[in-house]
Amino acid sequence: MPKSDSDYDLDHNFIEGKPTVLEICLKTLRHRLAFAFPYCFAFFAVFAIAAEGESPAWHRVDESAELRELAEHENQSMHFKLLNSKVLDKNSLWAPFLDELASFSADRYQALKPLILEQDIASIQASVASGAMSYAELSTFFIYRIREIETDNARYINAVISLNPDVINRARRLDRQREQGREVAADSMFGIPVLLKDNIGFEGLPTTAGSLALAENHAANAFITDRLLSNGAIILGKANLSEWAYFFCTGCPSGYSAMGGQTLNPYGRKLFGTGGSSSGSGAAMAANLATVAVGSETSGSILSPASANSSVGLKPTTGSLSRTGVVPISATLDTTGPITRSVADAVTLFNAMAGYDANDTAMPLISDGSSLLYRNISLQGKRLGIIENFEDEPFYQSAIALLTGDGANAVSVSLTSGRNLRFSELLAGEMVRDLAYYLENFSAAAVAISNIEELQAFNAENPELRAPYGQGLVDMMVELELELGAAELEALRDELQSSAQMQLQQIFADGGLDVLLSINNRNAGMAALANYPALTIPMGYEEGGRPIGLTLIAPPFQEQELIDIGAVFERLSHARVLPENFR
Repeated sequence: MPKSDSDYDLDHNFIEGKPTVLEICLKTLRHRLAFAFPYCFAFFAVFAIAAEGESPAWHRVDESAELRELAEHENQSMHFKLLNSKVLDKNSLWAPFLDELASFSADRYQALKPLILEQDIASIQASVASGAMSYAELSTFFIYRIREIETDNARYINAVISLNPDVINRARRLDRQREQGREVAADSMFGIPVLLKDNIGFEGLPTTAGSLALAENHAANAFITDRLLSNGAIILGKANLSEWAYFFCTGCPSGYSAMGGQTLNPYGRKLFGTGGSSSGSGAAMAANLATVAVGSETSGSILSPASANSSVGLKPTTGSLSRTGVVPISATLDTTGPITRSVADAVTLFNAMAGYDANDTAMPLISDGSSLLYRNISLQGKRLGIIENFEDEPFYQSAIALLTGDGANAVSVSLTSGRNLRFSELLAGEMVRDLAYYLENFSAAAVAISNIEELQAFNAENPELRAPYGQGLVDMMVELELELGAAELEALRDELQSSAQMQLQQIFADGGLDVLLSINNRNAGMAALANYPALTIPMGYEEGGRPIGLTLIAPPFQEQELIDIGAVFERLSHARVLPENFR
């Protein structure tokens, strides 16, 4: 019988008792230096000031009791096999900042809470402009908060895989620019800390997709990362995710990765799932671990975690934002997009990432000037598609009442939302092709795999560490690669996309709709195949506290329609509430 995580050392052997950080450090010295350094640095940095009691440290604990409790959960997707990653020492996250954290008092942390928690970008920029805080303090606040939460065994959520060692220095440089007269708009990303889903390239940190196979993938910046940096954003770090964007294992929980462990939902750590695959981005927004976050979606991977974590998630039209430098599943369906706590911040983040990327063949020339506006409009005359199957959903009906009360017209529609059985084949065929292209053209030289077969072999060498839930979808991809040629894959893509497009086009045309209203990610697959953008917004909390979101769907490149109607609903509902244990 396998022992608990507390009995596991980095040689993948079982030892008696709980390993200390020093034991981990010494054992890691027998491994690659890239793995050894963070553990050793974290240990010696923590040890240096531990006597003063100024640095709370993370300690690996026995998870067996929690895992036995979760094994009895009525929802099988909550039957976790582990909670904390077996390779990540969380102390390495904040080790580069111990001097700054030591001088950042608990009193200052408490004083800054009203200025930062649940505040949108415009409010934060106003606080910086008034001198109430600096960008350096803003970034330090989030690092301090991440450490406070992740060292608390009753609150940790494993939403963050890594932190950018240069984050505070960059913030100080931006502070100096502002002091020297740099003008900063209220809706600017300048000085704003952002978490990137860990399949998005940032040269300051590895881009792992949650997999040990990419642990040394120190890739270049993705196109959208360069755009963020050029607009003054601060890359705070990388958010955890469902490994390989949740196209890796079958029957496994969303939010799990070998690199980051199991992401937990702040609204119910052992009650509710996080949604996938941008799980860390969603959970981090719920718990206020950054101002904004970036996710990616193939089919539901922004909408699902955003709605599950009472956040705003914008899944743009594929072609609105670049995917260059992002670990892929499907060139046909993949897109990046914002996960935030407000519609206004989603607009600001989208605009800071937008721009024409000639290397992304999905992008039309209009992307060069694409931007969204956050504005207050009237809903008078807007036509909203109301799905008949949701007539018994109380939150949905309440949302309709708010919107029609503001002048919108409700139009009943019938929508078949069943998932085509061959959808997974399309994703599998495209991931085989597109991952090989990424590994050849964008991954770091130190990455040992070059295709899906080598990934399968890598995980098979140590499945308990690398694939504790198996790698059923990887196995399927390897088998399918022999059966599904390029012509067959193209025909399948055309068939599935045409079917989804025809159904949604007919519904919108027959009803004269501006947007279609759905719940959470229930129609995400159809929207993805038809390339219809979608926006999810907090709608309330079910009995027991589970978040639920209202999701708006519009025709391609009609994101502004989503934003306009979504902003009205957000102002009317004021539904989002900070999780109780994270206030």
